[in-house]
Amino acid sequence: MENHQHEKKTLWVVLLTAVTMVVEIIYGLTTNSMALLADGIHMGSHVLAIGLSWLAYVIVRKVSKSEKFNGSSNKILSLSGYNSGLFLLIFAIVIMVEAVDRFFNPAEIVYKEAILVAVIGLLVNIASAFLLHHDHEHSDHNIKAAYLHVIADALTSLSAIVGLIAAMVWDIPFIDTIAAIISSLVIIKWSVGLLKDSGSVLLDINNSTEHSHGHQH
Repeated sequence: MENHQHEKKTLWVVLLTAVTMVVEIIYGLTTNSMALLADGIHMGSHVLAIGLSWLAYVIVRKVSKSEKFNGSSNKILSLSGYNSGLFLLIFAIVIMVEAVDRFFNPAEIVYKEAILVAVIGLLVNIASAFLLHHDHEHSDHNIKAAYLHVIADALTSLSAIVGLIAAMVWDIPFIDTIAAIISSLVIIKWSVGLLKDSGSVLLDINNSTEHSHGHQH
């Protein structure tokens, strides 16, 4: 019943992330804080990706009851993990583009407020990471993808906190940018690993390499 456990956990994380997202967007709009708004929107991309992971467990649960389905439920979880990996890659590239843009067009940062948001984001992500923590030996690509999204978000929150505090204390605004770029590179590395792992399951590369050549795009 491991999948069922994972299904419940991912649903909790989706709800937790969605609530944080709504709060951040509302506060971002009312306080004119770009940092809050941006973080809220980033949260949205994770709600989508982790929502996808949850949906994959629901589908597996439904199809495993069906007599017609004789495929591998592992494939469904890997497909979800693969799509999630793509989300993660796009997320990292967007942060990088934003950071570079910020580097050339420095914005006035409302430090205390931005730090507060980043701290809230970090706490939500830590709670989510505990919920999604799993034994790597028994994990599927789907739960791994959901877990990576949460960790990636925690990493960006953490780099934002460090960057903002350094920028505030030493008045060096571009530390924030450097922190964001470093986070992006780490997230890109994770997402590529996830795409490779889940992609090889989808293409049956482990079982028959020659069979998979026909499917490669």
